[in-house]
Amino acid sequence: MKIGYRTLKTAVGTSLSIFLAQWLGLQFAASAGILTILSVQVTKKRSIKNAFARFFSCVLGLLFGLVLFSLLGYHPVTIFILLLCLIPLLVRLRIQEGFVTACVILFHLYTTQKVSVAFFTNELAIMSIGLGIGLLMNIYMPSMEIELKKYQQKIEANFRVIMKELVVYLRNHESSWDGHELLETPELINTAKSLAIRNVENHLFRKQDHYYHYFHMREQQFYLLERMVPLISTLLYSVSQGEKIADFLDDVSDHIHSGNTAYIFLAQIQQLKREFEQTELPKSREEFEIRANLFYFLQEMERYLLIKDEYIVADSKAQGKSIP
Repeated sequence: MKIGYRTLKTAVGTSLSIFLAQWLGLQFAASAGILTILSVQVTKKRSIKNAFARFFSCVLGLLFGLVLFSLLGYHPVTIFILLLCLIPLLVRLRIQEGFVTACVILFHLYTTQKVSVAFFTNELAIMSIGLGIGLLMNIYMPSMEIELKKYQQKIEANFRVIMKELVVYLRNHESSWDGHELLETPELINTAKSLAIRNVENHLFRKQDHYYHYFHMREQQFYLLERMVPLISTLLYSVSQGEKIADFLDDVSDHIHSGNTAYIFLAQIQQLKREFEQTELPKSREEFEIRANLFYFLQEMERYLLIKDEYIVADSKAQGKSIP
């Protein structure tokens, strides 16, 4: 059985909160552990936001409880009315994450049925320990760089396979490829984008992430690849232009990485277009259709490369790098 990093943080933080609360002789010491459990989040930003939401929710809950319990008494009906008032207010203030925490404090008040300075001091200490230890547990988050790199490499490997299979079909007009990379790649990209968002939230002063934009770029390129596959599969026999495009695509597939090579292949596409314009006109309808599809394929490849080129330019500007 594998124990995750967040599980370990929750266990350590909860036991530490309860220990401190008991050491200080606080009433309802176990509640400090509950607050810590609720406060341990998957990212730093979410943890800080969560802690503030829970603290202000507790304060509002205490104020509502103090007023309503004083006016209506300590009865279950009072709890009913209190929750009817409190929940919409927390939602309105966008701090509804703190509802459970507020209820914990409210039930303390309901249990003691006594409002005093000692009670408020006790509850403030419980909140401070529970929420504070939760924040402390989230100060360090493991780096996601290695995992993000793995997704990047796997997606690039799938792109290479897809392009190599297109090359095979352009040259042989048949293939035994099962196409599972076409099904796997969108899932990889979606998972990688979610992981990249979490990576941003683990950096308090970072609003954008290089990896997120990279995976978004690959997602746009993949949509084009999906359109290219059926286009190539309709070609029934070879023409000279098809061989040249196969050689070009083979070269592109060997250079699928995060580096800046798109501008080189964009120049090659322009050269191929000029060569195709200078060739003789098709001699049959079938040849015309094949050459038309190949030219459209070349247009799609140009869009594919432009997406990468635009990403490289934007990423270089964001990092203050010069563009070759």
